[in-house]
Amino acid sequence: MKILTGNDLKSGAVTWWTGEGWSLSVDDAVDVGDESANIIAREEAAQRVFAAYVIDGERTDKGVRPAHIKDRVRALGPTVRPDLTLKPSDPDALNWVV
Repeated sequence: MKILTGNDLKSGAVTWWTGEGWSLSVDDAVDVGDESANIIAREEAAQRVFAAYVIDGERTDKGVRPAHIKDRVRALGPTVRPDLTLKPSDPDALNWVV
């Protein structure tokens, strides 16, 4: 599966393409197939995201997981302490976003 990630233009937060927009949760990411270049061009031109790129991922019983450790850290947070991981479904998790 090919998924898109980038950063929100206003906050810099890591975002994931959902097929209709961008989400802070990697679990909302969808397979973009061969459409990644078109989506990136359109979304960057609309100034909704910057530094977008396509990565390999897979859907597991725990949700969508990026294949490379760098992108897993971007998606899920630090790998050392589980209490520091990103919890986008928690309404308080977005309090730091400007």
